[in-house]
Amino acid sequence: MKFKYCPNCGRELITRYSFDEGGVPYCPHDDIMFFDTPRPCIIVAVINCDKILLLKQSYIYKDSKVLVSGYVTNGECVEETVAREVKEETGITVGNIKYLGSEFLASKEIIMLTFMAEYIEGDINKSSEVEGVEWGLLDSALEEMKEDEIGKRIVKKVLEELKK
Repeated sequence: MKFKYCPNCGRELITRYSFDEGGVPYCPHDDIMFFDTPRPCIIVAVINCDKILLLKQSYIYKDSKVLVSGYVTNGECVEETVAREVKEETGITVGNIKYLGSEFLASKEIIMLTFMAEYIEGDINKSSEVEGVEWGLLDSALEEMKEDEIGKRIVKKVLEELKK
């Protein structure tokens, strides 16, 4: 989020230079700098033996499968977000949640925190925001995720993790 107006007093912000940060939106009235804040989001590869959970959401990619993802809610830690988003979108329960790294999606100003998680229990019960959910073979997931570059990088990390 890029601030243009002070969230405290509503005045238009000016640019003030801050050491190594460069120009930063600043409110001289409240004497506060407002640094750009990307929205945190999780994206998770859910693994069940040699399978991976893949979703179809045409509003994201027309011809590609994707991984479960969602925004972090105030008051929850990112591991809770992983478990909640998987449960909300697919109806299943996950555990053994492992952080894999982060990706920045500049077009939407999103910091994507990437994870892998293990299937624990439950039957797939897709939410209305998802067109389709299915277990796909982990070995062929990259082919099914044609358009999802971030998702493909996560699958590659998962494959490396599983070799360890």
